[in-house]
Amino acid sequence: MNLFWYLFAVALDLLLITLITSYVCFRLVFYARKKEIKEEYPIPDGEIYEEYRAQMTEWIKEMRAREHRVVEITSFDGLTLRGKYFEYEKGAPIELLLHGYRGWAERDLCGGIERCRMLGHNVLVVDHRASGESDGHVITFGINESRDCEAWIDFILREIDPDAQIYLGGVSMGAATVMITVGRKLPKQVVGAVADCGYTSAREIIQKVIREMKLPPKILYPFVRLGARLFGHFDPDQTSPIEAMKNATVPVLFFHGDTDDFVPFEMSKENYDACVTKKHLVTVKGAGHGLAYPKDPHTYVREIKTFFGNE
Repeated sequence: MNLFWYLFAVALDLLLITLITSYVCFRLVFYARKKEIKEEYPIPDGEIYEEYRAQMTEWIKEMRAREHRVVEITSFDGLTLRGKYFEYEKGAPIELLLHGYRGWAERDLCGGIERCRMLGHNVLVVDHRASGESDGHVITFGINESRDCEAWIDFILREIDPDAQIYLGGVSMGAATVMITVGRKLPKQVVGAVADCGYTSAREIIQKVIREMKLPPKILYPFVRLGARLFGHFDPDQTSPIEAMKNATVPVLFFHGDTDDFVPFEMSKENYDACVTKKHLVTVKGAGHGLAYPKDPHTYVREIKTFFGNE
């Protein structure tokens, strides 16, 4: 009997350790609290952004000054998601742009709004669930965000223009979301996608960060995944950008800076290799993470025009 209770106590301790470790991992990786934005022009911190701070500040000012429509939808699980629609010309193609991990539309996509203006495209920029003005507290690395992306596509066709040519575009986690989305059957109005510095899978990018923290990724990742399943109610391994590219349904244009130290350039190369549709990979020399457009906006615009046949 004593042995039984001893083994029971050990099993209980192991269970508690597993649950606590999984919960801590969930909070660190997937949980998002609403941010109090104190800066008037919230440019990301870090040396790599200093070169572009003045330009990004100007883009934010121009974004705020431009006439736009505030829009919202309800997600499949009841969250209110919000975005802003900028119409430059009625009937023009519409780009749906998605931001990165723990970012928000105004900060991450201010340059994208200017790029769309240069291309003559209308643009809808949205805050992911658990980000910016949208509801929610759980970031899912593109799993649920891709379903939200499909809902935004439906919104465009229902509320803005049922005949619109739609391009999907995203940076970092936004690119991962776009890639997962275009691996599904989409309305014929969705005609192309731009994936800027997207990772291959949640597993790979999370393990990379764990490795950089000098921790064992193969030991810790199962706790990360368990935390997502128990407390976030999703499975980060359910699908991935690289798997979705094997079923891509529209042409995909990839961008990636060759000095990106967060999402390695090789990940875009792997996604590109897996893509089964018309595709092109643009390497932007000297661009850090998410900075391909600020680094070389003229090449960025030219490559989009050329790839999608808009010249």
